Amino acid sequence: MPSSVINHYLYFPETEILRIIYQSGAVYDYLNVPQEIFDRFRSIQSKGRFLNYVIKPKFKYRKVE
Repeated sequence: MPSSVINHYLYFPETEILRIIYQSGAVYDYLNVPQEIFDRFRSIQSKGRFLNYVIKPKFKYRKVE
């Protein structure tokens, strides 16, 4: 999963939280992300683009300290 933006990601299906760890070290949780959206994210080649155009505009998020 080489990405210039995303270092790593985790998905918690029980809470529908998608955690993105950015290359900068910042960590954000995207809330109420359905399993089917995560499955698309996981399978797509350009994860940064999918994050910017599909996930960020539609799902609330919070910075993890």
